[in-house]
Amino acid sequence: MVKIGDIELGNFPLLLAPMEDVSDPPFRALCKENGADVVYTEFISSEGLIRDAVKSVMKLDVYEKERPVGIQIFGSNLDSMLKAIDIVEKTNPDIIDINFGCPVKKVVCKGAGAGILKDIDKMETLTREMVKRTKLPVTVKTRLGWDETTIRIVEVAERIQDAGAKAIAIHGRTRAQMYKGNADWTLISEVKNNHRMKIPVFGNGDVNSPERAVEMRDKYGLDGAMIGRASIGNPWFFNQVKHYFKTGEHTKPPTIFERLRMAEKHLLMSIDWKGEKLGVLETRRHYSNYFRGIPDFKKYRNIMVTTDRSEELLLLFSDLKKQFNSEPVLN
Repeated sequence: MVKIGDIELGNFPLLLAPMEDVSDPPFRALCKENGADVVYTEFISSEGLIRDAVKSVMKLDVYEKERPVGIQIFGSNLDSMLKAIDIVEKTNPDIIDINFGCPVKKVVCKGAGAGILKDIDKMETLTREMVKRTKLPVTVKTRLGWDETTIRIVEVAERIQDAGAKAIAIHGRTRAQMYKGNADWTLISEVKNNHRMKIPVFGNGDVNSPERAVEMRDKYGLDGAMIGRASIGNPWFFNQVKHYFKTGEHTKPPTIFERLRMAEKHLLMSIDWKGEKLGVLETRRHYSNYFRGIPDFKKYRNIMVTTDRSEELLLLFSDLKKQFNSEPVLN
């Protein structure tokens, strides 16, 4: 049984990764309904929280149907991070996660996200002080290191554990790699196989099929998988992996009608949460995956990613559902 603090997650849990402009409440809810064991929010700036920035505060919204849910925050200033902890606690999440892995330049240049991998002592201090500040379990998400010459992830993980973190998720790339090349799970496995490690070690990066999830579990011996890009426009992925774990067989892929119904539900939930303009705009990134591999669908997808009007989208979904209601499952 894998546990984060006192939260029981079963054997080899599947976690929805924190993704900017993706892991919002509507998408988290859809992933939760479709098998995600833990969901994490988009990463939230500690500086934005303590300054009451609208966008940062809005990301604190969590709902009962998402639980267990973790709120992820980032920053490099200890005082700001501690104040952010106090703000986050009031929203009553199940977990607080620290982002030590975001590779984006605007985050890194401030010494936050993956930028802190240049200062392991500070990384440990921030974790330790944040653990002291809250009764909630604190977890950490990080990368292998800043670049290939500075990889110290086994030591880093030990120090994060000793600072009081209840779990660590490791993306199998360095900051220098960004999202290029292949994730190196061997180094994550070295962390897990370190006899001093007692907390769960979750793998992240390139878990893009049920077979890869099985490999992460059985070959590399990790405690769970954190799913990122494979879930975008594909909230079914979590249940697909779980079905494969149980049977060794793939589930039938969703029909075109089921894809349309999910995309419509996603859009309506997004509009309800963030309003017409953003609801339409920020759901676009999912449509390519919702309708991947469907022949002769490009003209419909082009409408979905260009229109600014929800009425036009909903009418299109309605018309297409009627058209494809009796369509067979895709091969």
